[in-house]
Amino acid sequence: MDLAAKDAAIAAFLHEYPRAAEAGHPALQGCEEVRWSEFPDCPAAIPVLLHALLDQAAAAEAQRVLVNALFGIAEMNAAMPEVLPFLLRLAADPQVPQRSRLLDRLVSVAERSEPVEADNEAMVQWFGSDSDHPEREQCRAVFAQYASVVATLPEGLISAAGHAKLQQAAGLV
Repeated sequence: MDLAAKDAAIAAFLHEYPRAAEAGHPALQGCEEVRWSEFPDCPAAIPVLLHALLDQAAAAEAQRVLVNALFGIAEMNAAMPEVLPFLLRLAADPQVPQRSRLLDRLVSVAERSEPVEADNEAMVQWFGSDSDHPEREQCRAVFAQYASVVATLPEGLISAAGHAKLQQAAGLV
């Protein structure tokens, strides 16, 4: 999905949920200061979607639009290391709507952050080399930096394998 399509999806989201981005949360402090549009193919309106994750009626759709904005078929956007701390802090709050789905998204980030073995030609061809995708290592560093937050994430809202993947990504196991 190109940037224009991502921007259009966010505009359509805001048309359907005009007040969704009004919710505030301490976990999102600073998200408006990030220069999202400086990341390739990243919409400037990422904070709108992050805030909309707090709206009960809009959270599921906000997650869908956010995923489409930050994930391609075989890669994640270079902005993911900047988004990840906000998502982790939100996932730690039991009051956040669609929390289990948010945890599933974090598992997906953890999986996509794993290094690609340089000698595995098929994997490198499909996912690219780690040197071409520094966001993988950057996301691993964010998971490690937020290990104390990951340690508080509940086991019962996601699969045991998903929980283990988050624990592994944070260096807790």
